[in-house]
Amino acid sequence: MKLQEFQAKRIFGQFGIPVPLGEVAETPAEARAIAERLGGTVVIKSQVLVGGRGKAGGIKLAKSPDEAEQVAGRILGMDIKGLTVKKVLVDPAADIRKELYLGMVLDRGSRRVVIMASSEGGVDIEEVAAQTPEKIITAAVDPCLGLREYQARDLALNIGLPKEQLGKFAAICQGLYECYMKCDASLAEINPLAILGDNRLVALDGKMVLDDSALFRHADLAAMRDEDEETSEEREARANDLSYVKLDGEIGCMVNGAGLAMATMDIIKYYGGSPANFLDVGGGAKAEKVAAALRIILSDPNVKAVLLNIFGGITRCDEVARGILQALKQVPTQTPMVVRLVGTNYEEGRAILAEAKMETAETLAGAAQKAVAAARAQGRIA
Repeated sequence: MKLQEFQAKRIFGQFGIPVPLGEVAETPAEARAIAERLGGTVVIKSQVLVGGRGKAGGIKLAKSPDEAEQVAGRILGMDIKGLTVKKVLVDPAADIRKELYLGMVLDRGSRRVVIMASSEGGVDIEEVAAQTPEKIITAAVDPCLGLREYQARDLALNIGLPKEQLGKFAAICQGLYECYMKCDASLAEINPLAILGDNRLVALDGKMVLDDSALFRHADLAAMRDEDEETSEEREARANDLSYVKLDGEIGCMVNGAGLAMATMDIIKYYGGSPANFLDVGGGAKAEKVAAALRIILSDPNVKAVLLNIFGGITRCDEVARGILQALKQVPTQTPMVVRLVGTNYEEGRAILAEAKMETAETLAGAAQKAVAAARAQGRIA
């Protein structure tokens, strides 16, 4: 789950990280009132969960309340990479002398949180990594010890910060690490972390991505979700506890188990097809869940065949078969479907589906071939 910039910066502030005292506006009049309270020049920043807002015209300076109202009026309602701007953040303008980058991310390979810093702030960190990787300095955090102050100071020295900034930078690093851990984040970054004319370090922009699996521990953070970021299919998948990612192919996939889902997608590609989605129904695969999954898959106009690949472990295959038939009563379709059942009571499950005249397969390879052939017969695969 991604947070908007204003949400991330408010959370940073709770952990002692210096942030601008900006406010959010949903109308031009509100932006004007905020600008009057802040006084002087302000920055109007669109609040949408995409990068490149500045290049798209979604971040502008305003030198007066009147201008703030005019600028906010132009930005509100803008379409930025498919998302409509419904809120703007009005921040006081900053006297920036230097822009830095500071971020934390989980490195699954080393099983460590890695802190990253760079003297090249204010631009996409991916560009820095691609063009000048030597300018990104990293340090892995021992999960038993936490972030040590010497690590933060080493980072500061390696990105060229003067000695008088070391303590401030280390304190911000400690605050960001504490924020990252307590919020169960998978990413927390400040870009830019700016050195201002009065020598202060301030987080002028913020980004956080939270681990969805940990949101049950954070009702306050879960309430911050921006549903405009999600498609209707993603919202329905979340409501039904389904793991779903839309892809660009023509064969819909419904599988129980993430690893099995990945293998299913791979074998569809191997036999010349292309998966339309990743969809893991998880354990149980009861009729209601299967019906929700089918609704999501069939809502994609590109889907010309569906492959259901179910492994019956704790859940019996005959129960899954009955669930599939019940689901099809709720979601009738003419789209060809291929079902592969294996595991507990798989013979009974296949018999139930065969009686209903559904296409079945004994092996995953056979199921993938049948699904690709069905999609090809619909004219979707060359």
